[in-house]
Amino acid sequence: MSKVTMKLDDLTCPSCMTKIEGALSKKDGVKNVKVLFNASKVKAEFDDSAISADDLEATVTDLGYAVQSSKVKAL
Repeated sequence: MSKVTMKLDDLTCPSCMTKIEGALSKKDGVKNVKVLFNASKVKAEFDDSAISADDLEATVTDLGYAVQSSKVKAL
């Protein structure tokens, strides 16, 4: 298991939070997702044998949000 924290540039509304959480939660290997609206951050726990942090970042980017930075740590 690993954990990724992504800092976003353009998280502007609570519906953005729901959109991102929903899309990431549907991915195989994702165990937990939390969007911190006020901090413009996404935190996710995932099984790195099923999905990569790059895949999660690409999902967020495909939704139209710019990932400013990301940090991955193994659990």
